[in-house]
Amino acid sequence: MPIVRIEMLPGRTLAQKRELVRVITDAVCNIAHTRPEQTHVLFSEYSVEDWAWDGRLYVDQDDEDDEE
Repeated sequence: MPIVRIEMLPGRTLAQKRELVRVITDAVCNIAHTRPEQTHVLFSEYSVEDWAWDGRLYVDQDDEDDEE
């Protein structure tokens, strides 16, 4: 039973998530030789206050880039 986890910032529409689920499920079934009912896709959305890279929170990325 494949489980695909997608972690992202919020902002995608329900239609975008539906398309992601369809395309990802099709790809997993074709490559891993599994069935759609065995393929699970989970979305985790994080706020801009909970996501960071390069030593800075996402919410602070634009502010510090403007200062450079």
